[in-house]
Amino acid sequence: MRIVALGTGQPSVRPKQASACWLVELGNGDKFLFDVGSGCHERIAAQKIPYDYLDKVFISHLHVDHYGDLASFWLGGTVMNRLTPLRIWGPTGATPEYGTKYALDLMQKMYVWDVATRMGFVDFRGGALEVHEFPYDSVNNVIYNENGVVVRSVPAIHTIDGAVSFILEWNGLKFVYGGDTFPNKWYVEHAKGADVAIHECFLPPTLLVTKQGFTPSEGLMVGSQAHSSPEQFGKVMSLVKPRLGVGYHFYNDFDTAPEVRDRVRKTYSGPLALALDYMVFNVTKDDIRVRMSAVDEEIWPSPPLKKKNPPDTSKMIPFSDFIRSGALALPKVVGPIFDEVNEKYGTKIEPTWK
Repeated sequence: MRIVALGTGQPSVRPKQASACWLVELGNGDKFLFDVGSGCHERIAAQKIPYDYLDKVFISHLHVDHYGDLASFWLGGTVMNRLTPLRIWGPTGATPEYGTKYALDLMQKMYVWDVATRMGFVDFRGGALEVHEFPYDSVNNVIYNENGVVVRSVPAIHTIDGAVSFILEWNGLKFVYGGDTFPNKWYVEHAKGADVAIHECFLPPTLLVTKQGFTPSEGLMVGSQAHSSPEQFGKVMSLVKPRLGVGYHFYNDFDTAPEVRDRVRKTYSGPLALALDYMVFNVTKDDIRVRMSAVDEEIWPSPPLKKKNPPDTSKMIPFSDFIRSGALALPKVVGPIFDEVNEKYGTKIEPTWK
């Protein structure tokens, strides 16, 4: 099992840390994304993984810092050579309008213009979405069971009903991802025996006041009631006893990490990592290695894994006569471009503007 932290920061993104996103790669070839928070898409791209392999996304709850880059990943993937549907799992809400299906139905409506512009220009098979909604209040519920991999959900406690945590098991290894949650009995009970247990470890209220400009009441409510403070995180880890406890969801800097670590150590003395973006965890039954990955900032999409279909130009939405009247076809400029491509690749493609 290989785990890559692709978003470890607080709700507001910054160059050093995107919002929540974790990639899990298994020895059988399967790959899973847990949350796709704001700013994480570029970090996903930096992994140089073909997008057809990145077809399984699990959303812990519907805060923007946990699924804010989903639209970019979905639609951007159609020009990054994804040719298979994007499959998404997420919880219901207390009522339908607070659930994942409702949110993603609206997302597709919101991006109807974007979708329309891609139809007829690229092979759009990768634009299909498959949404799998499951009850947020089911405990240790199997929501995925394929290829020897089982993913379960347990309820989380975060601001209102509808947040969950995830447990992935494969080949005798166990990964637990808390999303955002106040300490709760379900995580403690079902995360036991984890090889890697990830749980939020928010900045302490005092640092939220001094570093982020919160009032004391905001710092206390956000840092220890909506989220889990370092001390609360440590106590949860001391009850779970994972092979490695991983704290995330805080700005991990030279002047914050020492205090966060000291506070965690008040309640937890076991193996600990405080996550940063691009931190990698190589997990076997004998060892867990933690390192930082090298990043290629000049990344290009990986080649498609299957043959592409030609764009279906019949699906192009025609321009109005008004817009068409303004087009400069420039045949003496564009014609040679088409001639060059047709000659090089043995095609007979004609420009749509003539």
